[in-house]
Amino acid sequence: MRQLSPLVLAYIGDTVYDLYVRTYLVTGEQANAHALHQRSISFVCCRAQSRACLALLDSLTEEEQYIYKRGRNAHPSTIPKNADLTEYRTATGLEAVLGYLYLSGQMERLDSLMQNILNA
Repeated sequence: MRQLSPLVLAYIGDTVYDLYVRTYLVTGEQANAHALHQRSISFVCCRAQSRACLALLDSLTEEEQYIYKRGRNAHPSTIPKNADLTEYRTATGLEAVLGYLYLSGQMERLDSLMQNILNA
C-alpha cells in the first residue's frame, strides 16, 4: 500500500468517504434523494473534509500521518476552481488515509475515523 500513488489512494478514499456519508444520511434521515444529496454536499465539500481532517490529525497513527502527508503534498494535475489550495490538499491527505485504510483492510479503524467525522 505504501507504494501506491497518494493520489490513487485519495481517489479510492474519496469514494469511501462519499459512501460513508451517504449511508449515514440514508440511515438517519427521512428525505428524498435530492434533499439527501444537498445534505451530503455539506459533508463532502473540500472545506468540510479539511476541517474534519484537522480535527483528527492528533489521533492518527504514525503510519496514517505518513500517508496523510504524502496525500497532502501530492501535486494533482487539476484543482477545483472553487477550492482553496490549502483546504484541497488537506482534504486530499484525508482521502489518501481513508483509501489506504480501505485497501489495506483496516475496516475497524476506517469505521472509527468515519464515525468521529460524522458525529462531530
